[in-house]
Amino acid sequence: MDTLERIRSYMQARGWTEYRLAKESGLSQSTITNMFTRHTAPSVPTLEAICQGFGITLSQFFSGSNNLVELSEEQMVMFRRWSTLTKHQKQLISDLIDNMK
Repeated sequence: MDTLERIRSYMQARGWTEYRLAKESGLSQSTITNMFTRHTAPSVPTLEAICQGFGITLSQFFSGSNNLVELSEEQMVMFRRWSTLTKHQKQLISDLIDNMK
């Protein structure tokens, strides 16, 4: 399944329109519409925003499973915060977590 088909699959599972996907992901509706009408795969940042809108990670998106993963509110807050960090900040947090083991 290609990327656009997978996005459509997640949208259908939730009963979402392109408009709803745009709202949930924080992207413009024209970005979502153009992606489908032009049959172009989204950029990585766009796909990250789409995944965030779905409440999934990129790895879950590419896992090949349509099983929706439910995250707790606490996990969603942490995921949203993580998604806003720079690469350097993510590395610092990862190092901190590794040192806590």
